[in-house]
Amino acid sequence: MKKNIKLLVLVFTLLMGSVVSSFAQVSASSSSSATIIIPINITKTVDMNFGNVAVNAVAGTVILAPAGGRTLTGGVTLPAVTGTVTAAAFTVTGAPTYTFSISLPASPLTITSGASTMTVTAFTSTPSTTGTLAAGTASLLVGATLNVGINQAAGTYTSATPFSVTVNYN
Repeated sequence: MKKNIKLLVLVFTLLMGSVVSSFAQVSASSSSSATIIIPINITKTVDMNFGNVAVNAVAGTVILAPAGGRTLTGGVTLPAVTGTVTAAAFTVTGAPTYTFSISLPASPLTITSGASTMTVTAFTSTPSTTGTLAAGTASLLVGATLNVGINQAAGTYTSATPFSVTVNYN
C-alpha cells in the first residue's frame, strides 16, 4: 500500500507539473500600423526691418515687437518719417491641429553698411514658443532688438546672411 501511495503521489506530482507548465506560457498577436503626416514647412513672407533710426553720442537700442511696434532706449530717436517698419513674418504649414515648437536665433546677427556694423539680438516671436496649425497653417511673427552704437554711421544696414527660424512638430 505504501508503494501505491508513493506511486500515486509521484503520478499526481507529474500531472500537476504538466498542468502548471502548460499554463505558464501563452501568446497573443498584434497588428502594427503607422500614419505618415505631411511634413511641417516654414516660408518667409516678410523680411524684418527696423525702419529709420536717428542716433547721437549715446548708444541705444530699438526693440521691434513681433506685432511691428518699436520702442527705444538710450541715445536713439525715432524720426517722424518712420521708413519701412516690419517684423519678420513667416507662414507655417503642416498637419491640421498639430502643435509645433519654435526655435529662434540664440546668437547675435550682424548687419553692416560698408565698414560699420550693428547687432540684432533678443529675438522674440508671436506665438512665443509653441504654435498650433489650426487648419494646417499658422502665422509666425518675429521681432528683435537692434543695438545701435555711439554716433553710429549713417547708411542702410543689412545682414550678409539671413537669420533662421526653425519649427518642428511637438
